[in-house]
Amino acid sequence: MKSDQSGFTVINGTPIYFEQAGEGTPIVLLHGLGLSARMWDAQFSHLAKHYHVTRYDLRGFGQSLPTSPTTFSHVEDLKALLDYLNIAHTHIMGLSLGGRIAIDFALKYPAHVNRLILVDSALGGFRFEEAWYEQINAILQLGQAGNIATAKYSWLNHPLFIPILQGNVTTRQQFEQIAGDDAGWHWVNPGLEAPLKPSAATRLNSIKAKTLVIVGALDLPDFQQIAAVLAQQIPDVQKFELANTGHMANMENPELFNEIIINFLASP
Repeated sequence: MKSDQSGFTVINGTPIYFEQAGEGTPIVLLHGLGLSARMWDAQFSHLAKHYHVTRYDLRGFGQSLPTSPTTFSHVEDLKALLDYLNIAHTHIMGLSLGGRIAIDFALKYPAHVNRLILVDSALGGFRFEEAWYEQINAILQLGQAGNIATAKYSWLNHPLFIPILQGNVTTRQQFEQIAGDDAGWHWVNPGLEAPLKPSAATRLNSIKAKTLVIVGALDLPDFQQIAAVLAQQIPDVQKFELANTGHMANMENPELFNEIIINFLASP
């Protein structure tokens, strides 16, 4: 399969921006909260040497901006995009929010998933520490009050991103640009995503896909705990912890990250 293209397709009423490159077995890349498909720059071209890669801006992020605030499902958006692109079976890699979506998709549509790669992943049904909810709610209040620039700045300076902001200058600048370009739609329109029921946290042992869990050693304790839970409960799973790496593992440590990914996908 080969199809180098980019563009928009309307999915459930919203134009979704996507890009494809390379040929071979399909793999789809799902980005994190407040970011866009551009966070995968270091992986997109590298993986395209071996695979047919698709990355896209999730609804409400990047260039995929809804025209009106209506309920939606990231899982159903992904299913519709795969149908549009004629991809019946694919690897899926997601970071943070993207990881949570990948898990949910694998539970709802197991026949469409080859392998899963979960990077510093969130998890539906997981209870974060109270400080997390306090920080997120404060940002949501800013967004809903119309203070989008301040909301975006607050998210960019969340403790989650301390490692990447204190790391390589070029990587930091790239991250700041991607986060800065976010329209902030999700801070203004919270609570519209329909959750998977029952939640993924209650049925991880039902995941059939061979799974790789990656977590940065400097990521927040909540995400360390999620990685541990995933590694304990998913039946066919491997786990890697990247030293001196935070939440944005693919951007902070791209060479080692890419090596781990390629080796996992090529393994029996």
